[in-house]
Amino acid sequence: MIKKLLQAAVVVAGGLALGGCPLGQQAKTTAPASKPPAADYQVASTVAPPPAASVRSICYNDADLATYRVRMLQMELNVATLQCQSAGGSRAYEGMYGQLLSKYQSELAANGRAMQQLAGRKRFNLDVVVTEFANRTAQRAPTDKEFCGRAKRAFDWALSSQVTSLAQAPPPYDLGPEMNVHPCPKQ
Repeated sequence: MIKKLLQAAVVVAGGLALGGCPLGQQAKTTAPASKPPAADYQVASTVAPPPAASVRSICYNDADLATYRVRMLQMELNVATLQCQSAGGSRAYEGMYGQLLSKYQSELAANGRAMQQLAGRKRFNLDVVVTEFANRTAQRAPTDKEFCGRAKRAFDWALSSQVTSLAQAPPPYDLGPEMNVHPCPKQ
């Protein structure tokens, strides 16, 4: 009986000891300190662009890229709203996301229509693309130590008086190249 109690005590003590140790260096999803608004938060893609000759038939012109990136920004900020927490455990950016939706309501509605047209022209499933934006962004939350800080900078910039269109606010992560979306080569 004492042997069983001793074994249980060792297991419990070991579990408690491990509970205090961080298992890996995962990023925290707590809200960061504030900095002045600026568009300096985007992580550049690490995917190398394909040769110009092979991309010409599938590339996106500047207008299509702008449409695509506005939806990418919206989804990335949506994910950040769900992921990033304040010290009390509540969603840190819920109010800011509401302000963003309010400020750009008509632009987001127009973007929705433009994305449907783009999906028809480029032959992609819009629901799949939007889900992919969300999934790829959510995968970065535990690995990017600046995930919430980057999102906060994006919110601050998009909500600042200097920004009058979401096209002026880059998404925190440029997911386009990962998803085989490349700009047309300049001639």
